[in-house]
Amino acid sequence: MDTQQPLRDEISLPKVLHALSDPVRMEIVLKIAKAGQVACGAFDIPMPKSTLSHHFKVLRESGVVAGRREGNVLINSIRFEDLDARFPGVIDAIISAAD
Repeated sequence: MDTQQPLRDEISLPKVLHALSDPVRMEIVLKIAKAGQVACGAFDIPMPKSTLSHHFKVLRESGVVAGRREGNVLINSIRFEDLDARFPGVIDAIISAAD
């Protein structure tokens, strides 16, 4: 993992829930969950790039999303395994309820 994100044991439920409480971040998570992996540039959300970057940062720092660099592209994926290890069934329930 290249970008700043917590280790599995450092992921906290309040931070995860805060990250998922924003509708834009939830939209991002749903798109990543459906696709498996998505580059930051693949999101067509009508907002400034800096605001979108902030949303990705919150998702990464909360432990919901993992980002890895491939050249100059940041590929995002949901940290299902880590989230399920810390809070069994929570991320699946949230995604199912929001979908």
